[in-house]
Amino acid sequence: MKPDLSNLCRVVSRMQEIEARFTPKNERLQNKRRDRTFSEALRKSEEDIAPSKETVRRDHQEGFSRTLDGLAKRYAVDPNLVRSVIVAESGGDPSAVSPKGALGLMQLMPATASHLGVDDPFDPVQNLEGGIKYLAQLIDRYDGDVEKALAAYNAGPGAVDRHGGIPPFRETQAYVKKVLSLCAKSEVD
Repeated sequence: MKPDLSNLCRVVSRMQEIEARFTPKNERLQNKRRDRTFSEALRKSEEDIAPSKETVRRDHQEGFSRTLDGLAKRYAVDPNLVRSVIVAESGGDPSAVSPKGALGLMQLMPATASHLGVDDPFDPVQNLEGGIKYLAQLIDRYDGDVEKALAAYNAGPGAVDRHGGIPPFRETQAYVKKVLSLCAKSEVD
């Protein structure tokens, strides 16, 4: 988690304003150079303490690849399908939160996460295990029909059961197409 340094920055900025009122002009130029160096050092230290989201995303994608592969094998789910779900759901962001409240890499709803034994949906390993386990359950529930399983992952199994297949929701239909398209591309690569 990235530390919130906004208060520190505001305090430093206010101190600089006060000092500027009482410091002669030639000293202000020297201080400005020093402050620029301090600001650069602060920004760099923030990056060292908490890397950018893009860096985190890349590290998670690379670092959790083996974990994903192992979990996919354990639950007998195609790892490319899992990767495609992650891209469609969170774009690979382990801290993603959807407008509907889905959390983490595989965008688990809190009740679903709890049911699957996921204590911390923002922990990528727990989220992967819960999401892959859930996807495997849905694939089993729909007798290997991946399209129905993906529709249930997106809209819920109740919606798929009520409609006897992919529900007529534009979002769910687009989601199923997107995941299958991503999966097909990843198998070619």
